[in-house]
Amino acid sequence: MLLDELQDKIHYTFQDLHWLEVAMTHSSYANEVKHNTLYNERLEFLGDAVLSIIVSDYLFNHYTAQEGDLTKLRAAIVCEKSLDVMAREIDLGRYLRLGKGEELTGGRTRPSILADAFEALISAIYMDGGIEAARGFVLPFVTAMLADEDRLSFKDYKTILQEIIQQNPEEQLVYCLVDEKGPDHNKRFVVEVRLNSNVIGVGEGRSKKNAEQMAAKEALELMGK
Repeated sequence: MLLDELQDKIHYTFQDLHWLEVAMTHSSYANEVKHNTLYNERLEFLGDAVLSIIVSDYLFNHYTAQEGDLTKLRAAIVCEKSLDVMAREIDLGRYLRLGKGEELTGGRTRPSILADAFEALISAIYMDGGIEAARGFVLPFVTAMLADEDRLSFKDYKTILQEIIQQNPEEQLVYCLVDEKGPDHNKRFVVEVRLNSNVIGVGEGRSKKNAEQMAAKEALELMGK
């Protein structure tokens, strides 16, 4: 059975297998099957918070960096690209329940789906066994990533953009939230970065800060940086 195989792989045995089943169920599958089938978006929402707590606690107790640097380091670990890497290390896509359309279009290898499923898995372990069980699962991935900082994908695009703009003191850079999408448990934010009221980049993310980073990234790309 695939879920038994996954439990062996993550070195955690669920007391209530229901949590793992929901974590591995994508909304596309639930929408096809109906019958009030639960899927992993709510678990993903909680898993994001649990992961942030575990990573923050670890960084606070093992690194003497200032708050700004700790924030950047945490962002590098919990971003979609890093979570996709962690999910692939346990071949998480193999265990997902996907709808036929998602299956045919490569859903098992899509970074956004894998990252969300990894967060849902963290949440499932937390709901089943508590914070220490979740910590035991997450920390090996975190410490391995920190030991090889070249794998961390985060770049502080806002700081890079600000440093470029500051070369001309009369220029003013502002980030503006222009849209919010989706239900409360799965919000997406859209932010514009404006230079002297002119839009030079637009970004979307699961948090306002992430959307600002994506807007700055687009601005840098348009500037050829």
